[in-house]
Amino acid sequence: MHKVAGFNWDSGNLQKCRKHGVSRAEVEFVFKHGPRIVPDLKHSDKETRYLAIGRSSAGRPLFIAFTLRHIGGKVYIRPISARYMHQKEVKSYETQTSQDEER
Repeated sequence: MHKVAGFNWDSGNLQKCRKHGVSRAEVEFVFKHGPRIVPDLKHSDKETRYLAIGRSSAGRPLFIAFTLRHIGGKVYIRPISARYMHQKEVKSYETQTSQDEER
């Protein structure tokens, strides 16, 4: 992953996160605490997108779609949308995390 200078927020992506009850602070917390990041191949036709999975400061599992923006020679994380994970997704995430820790 690139060295990141910060986050690229505007009213559009803030609103997409807020409509799912997720705050800017929660999204930024996830990125600052080692989320699992995978490419989002399904939605990368116009730009390269990624998915981040991690936990908020309150321990709630979050699912974040984002891209990277190059602005003024620096790289910024641009969240596209964020939502709390469904129980089935949480179970899958926890299973994968425990398997990774055993390796």
